[in-house]
Amino acid sequence: MVIGYLFWALSLLVIGGAVAATVLAARLGKPWLALFALAPVGLGLLGAAFGIRLLPEPSAFAVVLALGIATLAILAGSPLTTIVLDLASRGAPVRRGAHGGILIRRERTGEEQEVLRGGTTIGLLERAAIVGAIAVGHPEVIAALIAIKGLGRFNELDSSAARERFIIGTLASMLWAGACAVLITVTVA
Repeated sequence: MVIGYLFWALSLLVIGGAVAATVLAARLGKPWLALFALAPVGLGLLGAAFGIRLLPEPSAFAVVLALGIATLAILAGSPLTTIVLDLASRGAPVRRGAHGGILIRRERTGEEQEVLRGGTTIGLLERAAIVGAIAVGHPEVIAALIAIKGLGRFNELDSSAARERFIIGTLASMLWAGACAVLITVTVA
């Protein structure tokens, strides 16, 4: 019994530390700090895959732990997606716009234009929706979310650079949110 509570406390501390590292990643502009979020989520999913249940029956601790994982899902997605996008660009510089988008040169006019503005805010909302949809047992909401996002960004996706960042960023963000949501469901189940 005591060992079970120690595991709960340790789990809460690890998730809290990962959330703190994620907040620092955003505040300091060092996305690599969010890599600390991968450890608790990865280990939790690995343990669940092998049927390892170190935590005792769900309780108030489970609710707090689930909220911590949800917070991690929503906040860590931005810096983790930035890392994936930077890796995908293979060192090619991506010029960022003044409003959070990227600057691309229009092929027809040769003018620079900022596209994919508000991606950070949209990402936060999309990850919250994904975690919520999976947590309440309605993953079909994710299909509607993808459709809405695609339609909303359609007119900005006429350049290959914008399409690539949209697809890679969306997939990275949604995969992270989905992994965290699955961890929530197996943690509180």
